[in-house]
Amino acid sequence: MFSWKKLGLIFNPLDYKNNSWIQEFSQTPNTLEFDNFIRIYFTTRMNKDENGRLKSLIAYADYDKNNLFQPINISSKPVLELGDRGHFDEFGTYLFAPLRIDENKIYSYYVGMTATESVPINSSIGLAISHDNGNSFKKIGVGPVLSHSLYEPFLVSSHKIRRYNNLFYLFYIAGYKWATKNNISEPVYKIRLATSKDGINWNKLNRNIIPDKIGELEAQACPDIFYKNGKYHMFFCYRGAFDYRHNKKNSYRIGYAYSHNLLDWERNDKLAGIDISPEDNAFDNEMVAYPHVFELNNNIYMLYVGNEVGRFGIGLAVLDGDLN
Repeated sequence: MFSWKKLGLIFNPLDYKNNSWIQEFSQTPNTLEFDNFIRIYFTTRMNKDENGRLKSLIAYADYDKNNLFQPINISSKPVLELGDRGHFDEFGTYLFAPLRIDENKIYSYYVGMTATESVPINSSIGLAISHDNGNSFKKIGVGPVLSHSLYEPFLVSSHKIRRYNNLFYLFYIAGYKWATKNNISEPVYKIRLATSKDGINWNKLNRNIIPDKIGELEAQACPDIFYKNGKYHMFFCYRGAFDYRHNKKNSYRIGYAYSHNLLDWERNDKLAGIDISPEDNAFDNEMVAYPHVFELNNNIYMLYVGNEVGRFGIGLAVLDGDLN
């Protein structure tokens, strides 16, 4: 058995309100390890544009490897530019998932967002490459590498990238339904998998890989994979279809599944080992979401976000026990 011991808030975007572009939110954290520090890439939001839209951008914060609560640097500008008019990433870049290919090249897969009219957004997954050690990234093209298809009609998003035995594995979510209640539409999406030999051309598995727990309208997101003790461990988040932003009964929780082959998964959320905090003033007393698991200095850590899907910062927890 294992559980996660919460260590506290590692990043609070409100500490950087005077920054010209980091205004609110620090969503979808992912790490990249360097010799002397750990870099956390996250999604933030700039001020509303002339049409009242909030556009998401990618930032990073660096922390001392020997003291994860000691910040040493924060990005002075977004690491990736928004797309031009009509491009799939014109209205936001979201969830930066880096993967070091070699000492001179870092891939990062990201979500590009498109504004729509009848529903809030649509999205696809793009690829950008860094040749300056992760400080900036350049897109490989103007289009996405993974997008909508016959059985994945919208919201291809919320991904994590892994590479095992020279094969790329992209765990992502795909929308299959907009659920509507009281004239409010919310997306329903499920976790899926695609594989690639080159990281650019993908073969979709074309099926959901995690069974529902709370019914057909359960939305699943952010599947993070960590290999330990002969198993692949997945930590992900899930929510109800409606009224999930403040209602604890419907808000995001972190789930758990394991696999021996990356294709077939056994879900058991009782083993997730982390839940909302009981304190009334805690930043995560309403929800926990967007888990990211990484190993450092012989410890296994989890980054996650709390209330309002990361509006008030990123939390850090350390594994107590062993993933078995």
